[in-house]
Amino acid sequence: MSAEMHSWIVEVRERLSSPPPLRLATKDARQAAVLVPLYVEAGELWTVLTKRSDNLPHHRSQIAFPGGGREIGEDPWTAALRESEEELGLDTGKILRLGELDEAETPSGFHIVPCVGAVPHPLETEINQEEIAEVFSVPLLAFADYRTVEDQLVKIDGIERMIRVYHVGKRQVWGLTARIIQNLMTRLGFEIPEEME
Repeated sequence: MSAEMHSWIVEVRERLSSPPPLRLATKDARQAAVLVPLYVEAGELWTVLTKRSDNLPHHRSQIAFPGGGREIGEDPWTAALRESEEELGLDTGKILRLGELDEAETPSGFHIVPCVGAVPHPLETEINQEEIAEVFSVPLLAFADYRTVEDQLVKIDGIERMIRVYHVGKRQVWGLTARIIQNLMTRLGFEIPEEME
């Protein structure tokens, strides 16, 4: 492992470990986990996102991290790695665990633990086209640029909510994925855009 790789991994692990990630109260929600893949290219941290297939029962066509429901007896990491292998063909033996983010809840009733892992670069994938339409990478700095960030008031199930939307190229990242990214950016110490404060 190179010194540069070792140093960013140590720093990210430290930032994710303190304070400990928040956990939601246990209730009858479906338990799920996602992998938040990170790697360094040209001195910058990047993450990997997917566009979900149009044919899925939940969150179809949305931008998301690889992941899904936990099976009986699975911890979040086991589920996140299994789903990443199923969806993207990732070699999970090459993923280094860095930490976890705050547990999040979706309006559709999922409790999701985001598991942050270092992945090899270049990333080799074999996409499961039944679940995933596209895989792409984004530098984390793109989410810190106020020109890409918008807060929108929307009505979901009759309830008004303020949601964050990241405009990345021609894609819109919103909902749970945007909340996970926002939590990651805060944890890693990226500046909040002045216009959004």
